[in-house]
Amino acid sequence: MRRLSRVCAALGALVAASTLFVAHPASAQDAATDATKVPPINVIEVTGLLDPVQADFIEKAIDRAESQDVQALVIQLNSKKAVIDDDQMAALLDDVAASKVPIAIWVGPSGARAYQGSGQLLLVAGVTGISPGSRVGNFGDPLHASALTVSDKATIEKWCCSSLGATEAVAAGVIDLNSPVLGQFIVGLDGLDVNGTTLHTSQIVQGPNGPRSQPIAQVRFSKLDLLPRLLHTVASPPVAYLMLTIGLVLLVFEFYVAGVGIAGGVGALFLVLSAYGLDVLPTRPASVALILLSMLAFAIDVQTGVPRFWTGVGTAAFTGGSLLLYDGLSLSWITLLFAIAGVLLAMLAGMPTMIRTRFATPTIGREWMIGELGTAVVDVDPDGVVRVRDAQWRARTNRATPIKAGDPIRVVEVDGPLLEVEPEAGGARDYREQRERRKGAGSTEEARNEAPSDRA
Repeated sequence: MRRLSRVCAALGALVAASTLFVAHPASAQDAATDATKVPPINVIEVTGLLDPVQADFIEKAIDRAESQDVQALVIQLNSKKAVIDDDQMAALLDDVAASKVPIAIWVGPSGARAYQGSGQLLLVAGVTGISPGSRVGNFGDPLHASALTVSDKATIEKWCCSSLGATEAVAAGVIDLNSPVLGQFIVGLDGLDVNGTTLHTSQIVQGPNGPRSQPIAQVRFSKLDLLPRLLHTVASPPVAYLMLTIGLVLLVFEFYVAGVGIAGGVGALFLVLSAYGLDVLPTRPASVALILLSMLAFAIDVQTGVPRFWTGVGTAAFTGGSLLLYDGLSLSWITLLFAIAGVLLAMLAGMPTMIRTRFATPTIGREWMIGELGTAVVDVDPDGVVRVRDAQWRARTNRATPIKAGDPIRVVEVDGPLLEVEPEAGGARDYREQRERRKGAGSTEEARNEAPSDRA
């Protein structure tokens, strides 16, 4: 009887297996058909400091997800600090927790960070993940958000001043999933119950190497628009600092070239953009004042072309203002070295050279200038200005022979930057006679020097 029952059981299993085998193609096709009906998943990326632009981006993404037929909103997070005030950050935490659409946060890619207020977003999200090599923690003080539970606040206080790696964060219950890449994190959401909603993001299919998970939900990525992206970039610490520095240097340059041109316009634009970035960031006003004072000090010595007392004051003020510019944030040594070295190079070498080129009197050989023709720019009576070879010179003539503006002149002598001139026609004879006498005296002196040798 046992043998008979075993035979019957084997036959029954064979029949069931054959039935499943025949039905498998139909069930796979049905699953594929159902996959096309799965609601999509929206994904946004939050990178850098969590500023007003990024906070508004998250708010709009939540509103858009709630108005569309999506099953989840995924936030790819990499932010070390939130630079919005605590009330705004608390309101953002409450909005994430109260979202009608499940919100999942993935800290990645590898090397990403989620610290301070940005890290506290993880505690109110429906489900979280992290990539190997990334870290979370350093939460600081708990924000006054109604979404934070007693357990969440205890977690914040426990990890207020230290961070966790991927494996440690999952083991401590701070993070739910350890997912190397974003795609694996989205696939891993399948079947999870998030705030009463069961997510369907993948299905099991038979591959060449056995069963595997296949994504079935369409993933839609959203990015910041051009203007918000520009404002977010300007609000980063190194960009705001470098724009402030370059803008001030360009304005000093424009001041000495005695005109309003491209340098002045670009400098003004950089200052406006840096003003927005510095307003968003935790900036120390005293440090900004030091940087402005340094430019004024540099400008005092620039025209002389020689480093003096004010150059030292400018260097000290600019270095101190740069090091202490932000409260709670620090600039990299590469940024500081580039800015300080660039300012010193511009103020000690570039700017003085430009000023000498711009304002220096053209230098032409003395012998070549004598006898050169030109034109009086203004009346030369007895002093004035003449133009010789497209260069303007201070000039002086004989009081008895004044020269009117526009009249042709001839150079008869060069005295440093001053030219002694006469009218081209009918000039004062005393200058020409004086020149001939000087030549004659020179010839006589040469003859006297040569005479003893001739007698020998």
